[in-house]
Amino acid sequence: MSKDLPTLIFFGTPEFAVPSLNALLNHDARVELVVTQPDRPRGRGKKLTAPLVKQLAVERGIPVYQPPRIRDSSAIEHIASFKAEIAVVVAYGQLLPSTLLDVFPLGVLNVHASLLPRHRGAAPMQRSLLAGDEVTGVSIMLLDEGMDTGPVLSMRETVIEETLNFQALHDRLAAMGAELLRDTLQDWKAGRIQPVAQDSSIATYAPPVRKEELRLDWRAPARLLVNRIRAFDPLPGAYFELAGRRVKCFDAKVLPFQGNGQAGEVLGLSESGLVVKGGDGACLSLGSLQLEGQRRLPAAEFLRGRPVEPGTLLR
Repeated sequence: MSKDLPTLIFFGTPEFAVPSLNALLNHDARVELVVTQPDRPRGRGKKLTAPLVKQLAVERGIPVYQPPRIRDSSAIEHIASFKAEIAVVVAYGQLLPSTLLDVFPLGVLNVHASLLPRHRGAAPMQRSLLAGDEVTGVSIMLLDEGMDTGPVLSMRETVIEETLNFQALHDRLAAMGAELLRDTLQDWKAGRIQPVAQDSSIATYAPPVRKEELRLDWRAPARLLVNRIRAFDPLPGAYFELAGRRVKCFDAKVLPFQGNGQAGEVLGLSESGLVVKGGDGACLSLGSLQLEGQRRLPAAEFLRGRPVEPGTLLR
C-alpha cells in the first residue's frame, strides 16, 4: 500500500468514475471501501446490472456498499466505521450530507468535469459542447454542502476541437481526472496545496439534460445545431422527425457555404453526409443517421434504404 496516499473511501458509479478508481488502485492506494449506486435493470431485457465501478471493485477485491439513500443514518454510520482519512467522489449520483462530509479528517475530494466555477452541476460536458466552449478541463475540489461550490485544489485544461463529440470528451476528461486526482491526493496529504475559493459571481450551471433538448430546432444557426448533435453523440442522440418517425443524427459538421431554401430543408448529399440548411442560412452535414429501433448508419447507406429527396423539410 502507498504511504503517499491517505486511506480513503471511493464514491462513484458510472463509466466516468472507472479510470479514477483504477488509477488509485494501480498506485496502491488504500481504498477501504467503494460506495456506489444499487444495481439497476439495464438493456432491452431489463436485466439487473451492477454499476461499472462495482464491477471493477469486485474484480480487485475491494469491499462494496450500495445504500439506496446515502443520507440514512445507517449508511453514514457504516461508512464512518471504516475510519478513512479522506473520501473521493467521482460521479456518484447522490449528494453527500454534511454529517457524512464531517466524517473524514482530510475532507471529501470531488472530480468535476469542467473548469470551475463554469458549469457547476450534473451535465458539465454536455453543457460545454452545447455552449461551444473552446476550452474545458477537470477540477479537483473539496466538497461542501453546495452544488459544486467548494474550494478548488487543482485544475487541468484541454482544448475542445470542433469535431469532438460527447463520448470523446467524456473519455478524455475521465482519464485526465484520474491522473490529476492521484497527484492531488498526494499533494493534499503532504500539505502542499492551498485551496482556492471559487468566484461565485462568474459561476454558470449545467443542469441535467431534458428530453425536449434532444429534438433539433432547424431555426437555430448551423453551428448551434452541430453543437447540439455532438453534445448528445452517441447517447441519447439528437433527433428530427421524418414521416412521423424519429431519426437520430451524428457526426455533424458546419459546411463552408450558404444554401437557398427554408431552415431544415434538405439540399442533397455530400461526401460528409446529408446536407441541411440551418436557420442562419449556413449549411451543415449529417454524417450518420439512425432510424428509431434500428442501427446507426453512414448517411449515404441510410439514404439507399429510405431516400430523402432534396427539398424535403425536416421537422
